[in-house]
Amino acid sequence: MAILKPMKRFTLILFLLICCSSGFAQSLETKTFLALFKAKELKEMKTSLRQIEAQFSSVFKTKTYSGNSELALFIEVPNCDFDECFLGEFLVDLENGKKQQLQAIAFRLFDLTTNQELHQESLAMYEDMQAKKKKDAKTTKHQSVSLSGPGH
Repeated sequence: MAILKPMKRFTLILFLLICCSSGFAQSLETKTFLALFKAKELKEMKTSLRQIEAQFSSVFKTKTYSGNSELALFIEVPNCDFDECFLGEFLVDLENGKKQQLQAIAFRLFDLTTNQELHQESLAMYEDMQAKKKKDAKTTKHQSVSLSGPGH
């Protein structure tokens, strides 16, 4: 009987652990962040886009773009549950041995995943409004045609 009591506890704990973990388990999606930099500011801080990317590419998938506009760094973070504010708190090593938060170096930080979801919602609302306007216009046109029908 003494062996059964610990087994019951173990089974109960295991059952509760499985239930709790499955209840809290969520399929976290990959998030994509965009950090924009001004070349002049990077030069003043004595760092470059490549140096910043190198610090993130060891942990995350990254891609840089430079051209006629601001410098851009895309950071793809798998299975994360944080936002651009949390990413902005990451420390970046500068050439002079100092560390600076990403948000202090970057011109702007964007969570493209969240922005894409907001864009899709806005687009759906816009399309619904357009469909309603078309429906209202057809109803109004149909009513005006029936009012000015033959014999008037």
